[in-house]
Amino acid sequence: MTIRTRFAPSPTGQVHIGNLRVAIYNWLFARHAGGKFLLRMEDTDRERSTPEAVQAVLDAMTWLGLEPDESPVYQSQRRQAHLEAAEQLLSKGLAYKEDKGGTGRGEAVLFRMPGSAMTFHDEIKGDLHKQAKDMKDFVIVRSDGAPVFHLANVVDDIFMNVSHVIRGDDHIENTFRHIALYQALNAPVPKFAHLPMIVNAQGKPYAKRDGDAFVGDFREKGYLSEALLNYLALLGWSPGEDREMMTRDEMIRLFTLDRVQSGAAQFDPKKFEWMNGEHMRALPKEVHREKYLAAIPNAGDDPAYLDAVIDVMQERVKKWPDIPGMAGFFFTEDYPYDEKAVTKRLRREGALDLLAALKEAYTSLDPFNAETTESALRELADARGAKPADLIHPVRIAVSGIPHGPSLFHMLEVLGKARVVRRIDRTLERFG
Repeated sequence: MTIRTRFAPSPTGQVHIGNLRVAIYNWLFARHAGGKFLLRMEDTDRERSTPEAVQAVLDAMTWLGLEPDESPVYQSQRRQAHLEAAEQLLSKGLAYKEDKGGTGRGEAVLFRMPGSAMTFHDEIKGDLHKQAKDMKDFVIVRSDGAPVFHLANVVDDIFMNVSHVIRGDDHIENTFRHIALYQALNAPVPKFAHLPMIVNAQGKPYAKRDGDAFVGDFREKGYLSEALLNYLALLGWSPGEDREMMTRDEMIRLFTLDRVQSGAAQFDPKKFEWMNGEHMRALPKEVHREKYLAAIPNAGDDPAYLDAVIDVMQERVKKWPDIPGMAGFFFTEDYPYDEKAVTKRLRREGALDLLAALKEAYTSLDPFNAETTESALRELADARGAKPADLIHPVRIAVSGIPHGPSLFHMLEVLGKARVVRRIDRTLERFG
């Protein structure tokens, strides 16, 4: 059997990460099995399914590298096929017409459920059951002649020869209805797999209020598509052996539905940012150079210095737009000071006296590197009866203007003695 999966979004606005994770799992499953990954736009909501909304889906998939193997199917263009299926069911007595709600506006078409208990095997959640009394007849064509989701969804999956329906577990109730429709239309029933929901730290559905929730948000903020693909794949699936950082080829090779969890998966923004940073670190240095040169105009004045900055900042910069704010001080003497950090670290009693003493120690220090600058600082702190932190924080503010960054002593080595001494001197003049 040829594996054929599909991603069937309703393009009505921005693309939520939960929807894209469905696409990722369908894509991984098809690629792992050497099958086909398909795309269907369920664009029957003509008011909300605008060309811009459709393009947003296509752009998100292209950015993540989830290209379908066949041309997209647009559900809005298949209305006649849906209505013909409804007529087929009516002719067999498997559907009937009714003035639903007694509105007098016309007759809807309702599908007649079999009237017996149903069971199906979910590839993730196992065997699922439903009693006959809990399955009512349902509308498949509205009184205005518009096919309903249930009918269109099944008819289009049959048309596309979909072998596996992999979708969110909010569709489990629908699946009982859909299986009955497949059977009534004398079509092979695909296998079903229902994915767990993505939730926030409180266990509620992950939404915009919890942070970035749409694919476009991550793209605009400079995150890597490979990192988002990697992270979303792990929200509900584990390859085993505590593996986290993976290339797309590794994910394709390892992906199986039996390792998809049945419970909800929590999106952790901090964990994702860490993963994005790890993917950035794995990129060739040429890529980093290009990003620094684009972000900081004079970063290319000294190529060797730029490379040293990149090396020391790789652990800190987690996305490209952070470069100016986190590394800009390396390339200018006119950097701003964080006012809160100045108040907390430089205006503290005795801080400037210690900083002045450290400047004198550093002026005569040779060689000037991470090891010697640390030793000199600690020796001075010990001689003055101070803690190393009483000097570490002030000198960081003095030479960078910000209270956070890479390892201080490696940072000092990259800046070099002349810059460090000059910057400490200027800070003493300004705040002394």
